[in-house]
Amino acid sequence: MRLFLTTTELIDRRIGWDKLPPVLGVAVLVGIRDALREHNLYDTCQGAPPEADPLPPSDYLTVRTANGSYNDLSAPSMGMANTRFGRNVPLTEGRSEQLPELMDPNPRLISTKLLQRRAFRPATTLNVLAAAWLQFETRDWFSHGSDPNRMLEIPRPPDDDWPEDTIKVPATAVDPTAEPGGSTFLNTETHWWDGSQIYGSNQQFQDAIRTHHDGKVCIDADGFIDIPPTLIGAAGGADGWWLGMELMGTIFMREHNAICDRLKAAYPNWDDDQLFNKARLINAALIAKIHTIEWTPAILGHPTLQIGMRANWFGLAGERVKELFGRLSAGDLLSGIPGSNTDHHTAPYSITEDFVTVYRMHPLVPDDYEFLSLTSGVEPRALTFSDIHGGANSRGVLKSQGVAECLYSLGVAHPGAVTLHNSPTFMRDFERVDEHALDMIATDILRSRERGVPRYNDFRRALRLAPATSFDEISGGDAATAAVMAEVYGGDIEKVDTMVGMFGEKLPEGFGFSDTAFRIFVLMASRRLKSDRFYTVDFTPRVYTPEGMDWIDRNDMVSVLLRHYPELEPALRGQRNAFAPWRRL
Repeated sequence: MRLFLTTTELIDRRIGWDKLPPVLGVAVLVGIRDALREHNLYDTCQGAPPEADPLPPSDYLTVRTANGSYNDLSAPSMGMANTRFGRNVPLTEGRSEQLPELMDPNPRLISTKLLQRRAFRPATTLNVLAAAWLQFETRDWFSHGSDPNRMLEIPRPPDDDWPEDTIKVPATAVDPTAEPGGSTFLNTETHWWDGSQIYGSNQQFQDAIRTHHDGKVCIDADGFIDIPPTLIGAAGGADGWWLGMELMGTIFMREHNAICDRLKAAYPNWDDDQLFNKARLINAALIAKIHTIEWTPAILGHPTLQIGMRANWFGLAGERVKELFGRLSAGDLLSGIPGSNTDHHTAPYSITEDFVTVYRMHPLVPDDYEFLSLTSGVEPRALTFSDIHGGANSRGVLKSQGVAECLYSLGVAHPGAVTLHNSPTFMRDFERVDEHALDMIATDILRSRERGVPRYNDFRRALRLAPATSFDEISGGDAATAAVMAEVYGGDIEKVDTMVGMFGEKLPEGFGFSDTAFRIFVLMASRRLKSDRFYTVDFTPRVYTPEGMDWIDRNDMVSVLLRHYPELEPALRGQRNAFAPWRRL
């Protein structure tokens, strides 16, 4: 194993995994992933995790708990809500920046000079549903919460049009369990891939979305989410709620209810809780499958990843072999992670601060939208993001336009490319639900510094990647941008923020985001499955039911869309991946 890891890292450094033939590239990626597992998992609890409330075994052995506890039966609090984010860099390097370093260079200046959208640059291999899906998923995985009583103040740069002297950003909520001087933060959501963007991360939220009849969640007679407005967007914060988020939530709440109908037909004597808990397991697993073998290959369109991500789910032996012969071994290489042995590798499972940073991909979100009809002869409807942001606006457009036509409109439109000079204009003066204005792009920069994510070159060194030696390397190939970047960072390339460097570096073929971000992705994408017993040792017909396993096996994003919105069939005819651009009718 040591020789394999050394060899694959050497090949990657000298040639690059993405320059190799796909089969060899997959082998090198396995080595990269295993080296990251060995060197880049750090426990911020340092062996002293919090305790989980005691529960009877019937509440967790074959069902997910509301707060994520008891996934690991030997460490019940692992991955539960309100536990610490982990790290992918050594704890000594993951230290929160303090003033004046925290504001050096000024995050608003970076937003203005390097990140704000000049002209929309599309990602032509994707549709806007891919952007909505990413936000839908990140709300499952993480949220920090903020403290409105503690403000971080970004000074207004000279000649800037911000209306006040400072941009006031609520500080990240403190970790009440942190050691003095510690740089740890709590995840308000469960760390698991458990559908908590739908089901919530506490019992109160979960109870509120349930009908308490036949296991179902609250969808009204017109097919819309039917929960109190104060709950809409509560998982992860109401500020990010927009039409794309509501579409995804609506689809998979309806999918939950469809699964309940299937289970009710097979097990007519099951009570409400039994139906709900099994449907949640099945729905969450289907979402994880869609992300693994559909969304990821769409945004990372390299031939090696087309093999690698399917191998994560089905194994290198392939889907057909698994279907005919079942698992060939308990390991994940040949038969995939689902159903393999659970393994946390070198640290207890958690979402990491570094993972949060690499998923800052706001350039995917367009400023402007065109809503189309599935019927010919109807004039398009032009709207801006502000028209579809917030619960009232989102629901209003869904009702007036129709859910299917909103899906179609996002399905044929391109998101933005994840690159410099392409972050949404509306985010530079974003009005939160509390009417407090923020530059969200500047806030992205500030958050990584505040939460102790190293700057770009140190981040790459921690991942055993070569640091950038010139601004030209991370300027998107544009000499003028390199000059501006050098000016903003005072000529010191070591100060470049991780997000800026990732947006500016050259991408592997077909990639929608950077190779630096991909290193965290290749580690954590497998880990979200491999650490979760409901995707490993308990991914069985006994736990999921035979009907549940069949539902997961036989469905994908296209089939889910067509089940609930069959009128999309002309647009989805022949569509292999729902996150690639659809046919324009």
